[in-house]
Amino acid sequence: MADWVQSFEEYAQKLLAEAKVTGTVVGLAEQGVLRYFHGFGLADDTEDAKALTPDTVFGIGSVTKSFTCVAIMQLQDAGKLSVHDPVIKYLPELRTPNEAYTREITIQHLMTHTAGFPPLDTLAGAMKRSIVEGGDDLSSSSSLAFDLEKVEEINTKEEFMAYIGKLNYEFLGAPGTEFSYSNDSYAMLGLIIERVSGISYEQFVQDHILEPAGMKNSAFLVEDLPEEAEVATLFTRKSPKDGGEVYRSPSWWDSPSMRAAGFLKSTIHDLLRYTEIFRTGGLVGENRLLSSESVQDLTAPHVSISPFQAYGYGLFVANCHDGTLIEHGGAIKGVAAQIFVLPERGLTGAVLMNTDGGPMADLMHGILNATNGRSPDAVPFEYSDYEISVDALAAFTGEYRSSEGATVSVEIEENGLVAKSNGANIPLRSVGEDSFVMKRGETDMFIHFVRNEAGVVTRMGFGARQLIKVLAEKEQTV
Repeated sequence: MADWVQSFEEYAQKLLAEAKVTGTVVGLAEQGVLRYFHGFGLADDTEDAKALTPDTVFGIGSVTKSFTCVAIMQLQDAGKLSVHDPVIKYLPELRTPNEAYTREITIQHLMTHTAGFPPLDTLAGAMKRSIVEGGDDLSSSSSLAFDLEKVEEINTKEEFMAYIGKLNYEFLGAPGTEFSYSNDSYAMLGLIIERVSGISYEQFVQDHILEPAGMKNSAFLVEDLPEEAEVATLFTRKSPKDGGEVYRSPSWWDSPSMRAAGFLKSTIHDLLRYTEIFRTGGLVGENRLLSSESVQDLTAPHVSISPFQAYGYGLFVANCHDGTLIEHGGAIKGVAAQIFVLPERGLTGAVLMNTDGGPMADLMHGILNATNGRSPDAVPFEYSDYEISVDALAAFTGEYRSSEGATVSVEIEENGLVAKSNGANIPLRSVGEDSFVMKRGETDMFIHFVRNEAGVVTRMGFGARQLIKVLAEKEQTV
């Protein structure tokens, strides 16, 4: 396998230097055996900073979502629930602005981000206590687009459900019809796991996934790790408009009410054990964690989200790299993480960084390209240009927002569309009817605009979330 190493590492060094990432680890296993490991940079920026190893602990952010779905499928294997059960069977207190839709939402809709929820503002409130206690200054940070003082603190799952119940929003569509990435859906899955199992979500994951998989250096809280564990120090960055400078920010953000959405910590060694579940059909070594049928369900393309990509249960699924790529990323302050599995080639892998905004997906594609005899920077998805008149571009212009804090302004510049977000200007390339791509690092990110019945553009699919267009009254109808 050594022929590709130099080209991959040169590619990785270049990307990591451009992104100013302090420390990165990359691991690749073939048929369950570690074939490649490399640590780029260090665990900290101090003089006595430790070298990075396969056992250095990093945050994994939303990679946690796959663990949550594995836990749900374990409960289904045990006959304790069905993914087709209505959510209100387990969360009878769930309230939304649409009572009929509330009754229709199933566990599967939560797992596939198709319950119909738009992005909501809960995560900021759920993390507020840890942010305040950590003393983080968010005034110029790229990590959170919120005025924290105005955010209501949410510390328990009961407070989370009560908060969700009083929000006023419009569903994106009937349950099962619209995809929009939803941390709230995963918070609800965590609560369902607790109510069905009778133990805390964290304990269930510990007992049924981490322990049987032999993941000894993985935990939701740093204090629950083994005493000798080496933990990478967190770094974050200022927003592009404030210079994008990377700085040390060692406090961990936490969210007791929403841990099922993204707060696990782990290592390369542990994640390569975990990803065996998806390569082998449910086995880690000789331990069966899931039935092969459940693994098939987890990795099936349940909802299409671009011409090349679908979402399974807590996992993205794509046809590329001469096989089916099963993967998920994670991003939060001080965290950029990626797991991936290519069953046809017997490969599993992980990329972990202690700096947010790092190119974790690019490194995943880079190593899969390099090991397959391609240039590391070969694009995984080829989008062809689509002819669109300059006059037709006007329909897409305007400001798009989400309650999660995202604001994207779409404008016409030099006869093309440009998305402006957080101080960055990103050209959009037309690839289909109402469809565009933008460069995210080395790869193309798919963007789709949604029209209402009158043909007016009302939403924008951006970063797997649907943002709502701020419409003037005269724009509501054609």
